[in-house]
Amino acid sequence: MTTDPYQSLVKHLTNCTDSADIEKLLSALLTDKEQHDIANRIRIFDLLDRGITQRDISEQLGVGIATVSRGAKAKQSHDVSALLATHRDRS
Repeated sequence: MTTDPYQSLVKHLTNCTDSADIEKLLSALLTDKEQHDIANRIRIFDLLDRGITQRDISEQLGVGIATVSRGAKAKQSHDVSALLATHRDRS
C-alpha cells in the first residue's frame, strides 16, 4: 500500500485510461489558477524549445520574467520532450 499521497496520485493517474476521468480529478485537486499556471508552464516549455526569448515569452503570456526563468530551469532539469510532443500533436 502506498502511503505517500503524491505517489498515490501518480499511481492513480498511471492507471487512468480515460482523459475525462483525469480531467475531473485534476479539476478537483487544482484551482482554476493552478490549472492555468500549469498550462502556462507547458507553453513556456514549448516556446523556449522553439527558441523564443524569455523576455518575449513573458510578454506573450503576460507573466513575469521570473516565472519564465523558473520554467526554463525546470525544462533544463527534466526531459519534457514527450510532453511537448503530445502538446504539439494536439495543437
